[in-house]
Amino acid sequence: MAIVLLCAGTSVTAQTQITPDAFLDQVVGKTLTFSTFESGSLVGVEQFLRRDLSVWAAVDLRCTYGEIEVRGPLICFIYEDNPNPENCWMPFVDDQGLIVMSRSFDIQRITAVTQDPVVCNDAPLS
Repeated sequence: MAIVLLCAGTSVTAQTQITPDAFLDQVVGKTLTFSTFESGSLVGVEQFLRRDLSVWAAVDLRCTYGEIEVRGPLICFIYEDNPNPENCWMPFVDDQGLIVMSRSFDIQRITAVTQDPVVCNDAPLS
């Protein structure tokens, strides 16, 4: 499914929705940097350890493990410090790379993909 996202101050960009499995195929074993779509502000960094486990580092470098679940077109994250079962995203691609959109239409762009581990102020929970 292709969609068009229109953001203030940016041009119209067409994205193609991909499956959560296709997203995971691209990111497992890698660390992704997430930034807001509109402003490019850093949201956080996530290391995808396995298809079912990640480590999220917020901007303050506080880390938590996340259980990853695929639910139809959604990829959902249940974090130890915030076990919200509705923390789900739809993955997309465009000519600049990967994008994710939450159920509430919060949009984030993956601005970097590396092999570097997540840096945490403290060890992740658990």
